[in-house]
Amino acid sequence: MRSFRFGVNMLAVSAPGEWSAAARRAEELGYDVLLVPDHLGLPAPFPALVAAGAATGLRLGTFVLNAAFHNPALLARDVATTDVLTARRLELGVGTGYVAQEFAAAGIPFGTAKDRVDTLERVIDAVYEALADPAAAPRPVQQPVQQPVPLVVGGNGDRMLRLAARRANIAAFTAAAFDPANPSNLRPLSGEAFAERIAFFDRVAGDRVGEVERNLLLQAVTVTDDRAAALAAWVPRLPHLSAEEIPTVPTLLAGTVEQIADQVRGLRERFGITYFTVLQPALEAFAPIIAALRRD
Repeated sequence: MRSFRFGVNMLAVSAPGEWSAAARRAEELGYDVLLVPDHLGLPAPFPALVAAGAATGLRLGTFVLNAAFHNPALLARDVATTDVLTARRLELGVGTGYVAQEFAAAGIPFGTAKDRVDTLERVIDAVYEALADPAAAPRPVQQPVQQPVPLVVGGNGDRMLRLAARRANIAAFTAAAFDPANPSNLRPLSGEAFAERIAFFDRVAGDRVGEVERNLLLQAVTVTDDRAAALAAWVPRLPHLSAEEIPTVPTLLAGTVEQIADQVRGLRERFGITYFTVLQPALEAFAPIIAALRRD
């Protein structure tokens, strides 16, 4: 069983001093990895990661890049340069993108889900071919056994999980599915539905099943003495789930510090998840849970 790792997905950047201070605070609180997503209206990932790397000793990652937004040759250059400037601390997370409005704003065709996964596979292949080229410059300084710079693939569908099982160093489970009424909205899975996704990944990973680290993005962390009330508040917000299913949702953590720590331990024991990522608003709230788990 792997040791726990904890990441925070940073969503805002303002003055340079404030960004560096936020990165240092994440490090002080016990986080292992500082991550930046790839959405229009949020910070550009690579400059933000280089700045965070200069301020801390944290590992750093994109979580996750929208593959359609990036020319593979230029992305490989950004990856290699960032890995050099951050002293071999980069993890490259990539996905398909799912917000149609962002594609439209960028002037990029949204296409079908198949189109977006096809694009993702082409980008991964081209980027890692370029990173492995001994004649390329700049060159990344990380050289893991499988490929230079660890690859994170995030998703939930069959094809995405097959890709993660085949290529990724880290499989980032979203534990969420697209809302049929709004394809740009993701709906959390129940515990039973997530268990099916984990079982599917185990099957398709085959001999690699023990090699791939498993990440889960936590959508909400509520530290409270009244866990039942905190979970009940989600009932009207998640109409696709029953009141009985909501306490099983793996991405919603609620309760006392020890209750939440127990939930995290349970996710590791049941699903093999050892790398947990929270969103920036939960940065402070999740820190006591990290401390409790470090004492194990």
